[in-house]
Order: sequence, then structure tokens, then C-alpha cells
Amino acid sequence: MKKTIQVSLLQAQHVKEFVNIVSKYPFEVDLKSGRFVIDAKSILGIFSLDLSKPITLDIYSDKCDDLIKELKPYTV
Repeated sequence: MKKTIQVSLLQAQHVKEFVNIVSKYPFEVDLKSGRFVIDAKSILGIFSLDLSKPITLDIYSDKCDDLIKELKPYTV
């Protein structure tokens, strides 16, 4: 099952912290901006997106409550 939330990563420091958080989890996480989809664990991939607007985060796990809690500072 897929869970979707909106995140905002306006500063380079936010991107670094975000990647550190999502990388701790074993399941797949993707970021979508427009028609682009990238691995949310890829710092370079994230910087290729338009970060001026909120981005869609797709989490491919039913047991992602801890991840969502950790990402609270970045959710829109």
C-alpha cells in the first residue's frame, strides 16, 4: 500500500536532514514534482527538483507511522 504526504524542503540543510531520516527506513520512498519522480533517498535527485513548491512524497509501506512522525517538521 502507498501513503502520500506533501513535504517542503526550502533549504539545503532541510534536504540533508530529510535524506538522513528517510534513509533509515528499509522501504521505498519517492518524491514527485510535476512529471518527475526521484528516489527520496537521493540528495542529488532532490536537488534536481523544483524545491520552491511543496513536493509529493510517496511511501510504499503500511508501517510508516514512525517515518511520518519524524518528517513532521517538513510536512505541509
